[in-house]
Amino acid sequence: MIGSKDGSEEIAKEYRRKYPTKIVYLEKENGGLSDARNYALPYATGEYIAFLDSDDYVEEEMYEEMYETAKIDKADVVECDYLWEYPEETIESKGRAYKDRKDMILNARVVAWNKLIKRELLEKTKIKFPVGLRYEDVEFFYKLVPYINTISIVKKPFIHYVQRDNSISNTQTAKTTEIIDVLDNVLEFYKENNIYERYKYELEYNYARYLLCSSMLRMIMIENKEERNEAISYAWEKLNKTFPKWKENEYLKEKGLKNKYMKSVNEKTLKIYEKLGRIKSVSYTHLTLPTNREV
Repeated sequence: MIGSKDGSEEIAKEYRRKYPTKIVYLEKENGGLSDARNYALPYATGEYIAFLDSDDYVEEEMYEEMYETAKIDKADVVECDYLWEYPEETIESKGRAYKDRKDMILNARVVAWNKLIKRELLEKTKIKFPVGLRYEDVEFFYKLVPYINTISIVKKPFIHYVQRDNSISNTQTAKTTEIIDVLDNVLEFYKENNIYERYKYELEYNYARYLLCSSMLRMIMIENKEERNEAISYAWEKLNKTFPKWKENEYLKEKGLKNKYMKSVNEKTLKIYEKLGRIKSVSYTHLTLPTNREV
């Protein structure tokens, strides 16, 4: 907790003194979110592991109810709903049960902080968070998916996901393209573990959806024009190089505005969408598109 300026270090130490058998206090230099999570994992001894970001808060009964669900369902992972806390309003994110692992790749909320994850699963797979990259939850969750046998949903909004204008997820720079590195890492992981063929169509659709929807929106929001143009061009070129026939993906044949938009994208329309996206009257905040903490 070195680097904390809000008194949390003293508070944590006080709780450790009160509950020495339940709380472990770890101290290390600030290496970012992923580094902190990876550092702490070997010290965990509980049956399930949970992650919570410093700027969010939870309801008191969250972990008790999620753990009860985990025990009843014998689940590898349990997730809950959560609330987007904006200065002006609050919006609830509601989940649903997943049909199978392919459905998880296509529709899961990839964030780590609304989940209980069985410690044994993490120890067996040795999956860690990528250090030095944004969108760490994206890589972590998609690598975990092939090894999840049971995932349960608690349909209660236990987490308050606080949105601030200066938060990492709301600050768009050239680093926004790090989502491409993360997605490439996921593809490489599936290939190295000989499971790529089983999920290739879901991975292809996911790759296109990220680069043309949520990540494209972030790139459009980059203020520096040169960086913005480079990021958009790079994402478009990378998509077509990695998956030259992505427009033939079966999932793109399903009805819906998002698919209709994705199929319409080409070099000409991409420039039009960029101009439309830069119009200040467009409300980016409420688009149901993933952030580095959601998709």
